[in-house]
Amino acid sequence: MQIDRTNLDNVSVDIHRELIEQSKNGIRVAQYELYKLYSKAMYNICYRLLNNRNVAEDILQDTFIDAFTKLDLFRYESTFGAWLKQIAVNKCLNELNKTKTNFEFIDIENYDFAEENGAINEEELKMSVAKVKEATEQLPEGCRVVFSLYSFEGYDHQEIARILKISESTSKTQYMRAKQLIKEMLIKNNYATR
Repeated sequence: MQIDRTNLDNVSVDIHRELIEQSKNGIRVAQYELYKLYSKAMYNICYRLLNNRNVAEDILQDTFIDAFTKLDLFRYESTFGAWLKQIAVNKCLNELNKTKTNFEFIDIENYDFAEENGAINEEELKMSVAKVKEATEQLPEGCRVVFSLYSFEGYDHQEIARILKISESTSKTQYMRAKQLIKEMLIKNNYATR
């Protein structure tokens, strides 16, 4: 039996259509319902990228203000969540750019990538998501942003390179280094084995 993906895609896009349409008409209850549905996920995105709870909360509020202000521009070409996530990520990157002129990436000149290739088996890392998030928070900023955009937000290295104005190879190496640092932190804290 073959599944008709067209219908499945329409289901995921239209799941909150009524709330979205009501929100477009300025109905506050509908806007609050959308906020309740998406605020936690958007906060997590903001926090992962900014690593500061207060700033993440501010950006979250700005994200929803922008979204409700520009809701007429939402054309159901993606899910509402994907559209909202794009606003949140852009706001986070703008915030990072405001506070820093350039991302500080860790030195990778002396890093032995040959040793790493194949050395990391993500399946071997028996750890909880919370421990990975904890370790991610401790990464240097540039590494953390690249790792979060790639691992959690689903951007590819070409997109990350364009967004952060870095080379694609820099994005890849920062991601690989982030994975290695996370593994080292988890091993150091006895959350994973070598």
